[in-house]
Amino acid sequence: MKKIEVFKFIIFFIFISQSLFAQTSNPEKYKYHFVVSKDGSGDYKYIQDAIDAMRVFPLAPITLYIKNGVYTEKIEVSINNTDVTFIGESVDKTIITFNDYSGRGKNIGTFNSHTAKISGNRFKAENITFENSAGSVGQAVALNVDADKAIFKNCKFLGNQDTIYLGGENSRQLFENCYIEGTTDFIFGPATTVFKDCIIHCKSNSYITAPNTPKDKTFGFVFIDCKVTTSKNVTKLYLGRPWRYWAKSVFIHCKLPAQITPEGWHNWGNPENEETAFFAEYQCTGEGFKPEERIPWSHQLSKEEAKKYTLENIFDINTQWKF
Repeated sequence: MKKIEVFKFIIFFIFISQSLFAQTSNPEKYKYHFVVSKDGSGDYKYIQDAIDAMRVFPLAPITLYIKNGVYTEKIEVSINNTDVTFIGESVDKTIITFNDYSGRGKNIGTFNSHTAKISGNRFKAENITFENSAGSVGQAVALNVDADKAIFKNCKFLGNQDTIYLGGENSRQLFENCYIEGTTDFIFGPATTVFKDCIIHCKSNSYITAPNTPKDKTFGFVFIDCKVTTSKNVTKLYLGRPWRYWAKSVFIHCKLPAQITPEGWHNWGNPENEETAFFAEYQCTGEGFKPEERIPWSHQLSKEEAKKYTLENIFDINTQWKF
């Protein structure tokens, strides 16, 4: 190769290297704050358009501010969209809604009937309502979240059957000060999930939780300081049933209504589940808390056992994670 060609190659290599370095080392070059507004006063009118404009695997956290409005759209934060935060203007007026349901089309089943799917790790949402408006038509998911370290604060989740799918066998999720409503199995999935200071509203005689916790997981669904409420038509309600053999669901310091059936839990018609599932309570209150009448294969935690149910221990925190 001639000297002049070598020289040109070196110059080109340096230019490309500097350009790539600038792209990966200068977060100021990219947009990290977005605004969505129905009236056109923000960066975008649609939430998905804003998500699509976000840098994947960003060099700094991304925040999407969503102004009040009813956003009728099916959205997805992909596995590549990490470190994203949604902040709504107000929980009752910032609404994301769609009406898919299992069987609506030949390619729509339970797990893609969602209004919102969140797969990007370290996702956060505040002051937003997620709704599946399909009605009582079977499985219809409002939120499908399989992200790890996902946090929802002061949010509402509206639906009927299968309102929230908590996916990801190794995923950890926190719902704090949220309102969740549904009919059958409306909190379900394999993730390790904590519900803290939430209202769980039941709209029919059915089952609240349907965990399918993997065998090697110590914790499944944990409800701490939550309140279970019911619609007027509800007369018989179960805390949960096992979707998988090793299902785990625990209620701690929760207020339970009179409509909770005395046995509390159900084996989903399979006695073998009684040998493997772990359903438990600890120092709950309300007319529905009848520990002496619970089915014999459920558990009332001891004081020492209850001490294990801290956020740090449940989520096995060994890296920084701000709740």
